[in-house]
Amino acid sequence: MDLKQYLNILNSGKHIEAGSEEHLYMHGISQEALRLTAELNGSYHTPEEIREIFEKIIGKPVDETFGLFPPFYTDCGKNITIGKNVFINMGCKFQDQGGIFIDDGALIGHNVVLATLNHDISPVTRHSMTPKPIHIGKNVWVGANAVILPGVTVGDGAIVAAGAVVTRDVPENTVVGGVPAKVIKKAE
Repeated sequence: MDLKQYLNILNSGKHIEAGSEEHLYMHGISQEALRLTAELNGSYHTPEEIREIFEKIIGKPVDETFGLFPPFYTDCGKNITIGKNVFINMGCKFQDQGGIFIDDGALIGHNVVLATLNHDISPVTRHSMTPKPIHIGKNVWVGANAVILPGVTVGDGAIVAAGAVVTRDVPENTVVGGVPAKVIKKAE
């Protein structure tokens, strides 16, 4: 299996059985992500160096307008797509096997978790997983300590309040908050 085949399987939403070829490949990819994030997080880097290391983590270029304040964590990295003028603040954790797509102008606050994998409910098969993508729209602001779960789309212009746990899609130009997150008001 190569990276392209692996990503095609993940992006199809196929259930990943524990111990399968895909699952074992996932563990190998994780080692590279751990090495690169340790490099990123281990010492000071200029913004240009941060972009260079981040490009290695995700395996594709990012725009020069991209900004990131380490530390940053991922256990895959290869299924992240970043638009222009995106800023990711310190302490974020991206579990991107299912795909994370962040559109232009998005702001990701401190300690945000984007999780794209769910484990099986049954204890017998709990180590198996199902990937689902997360889409963050244009000019979205995700507040500190928010958690966005698999399969969620956050619409353009929306705000996710600090500490929110987002379990379902967020309409564009709204503010959501709480656990689970609910629409609070329209974004102005």
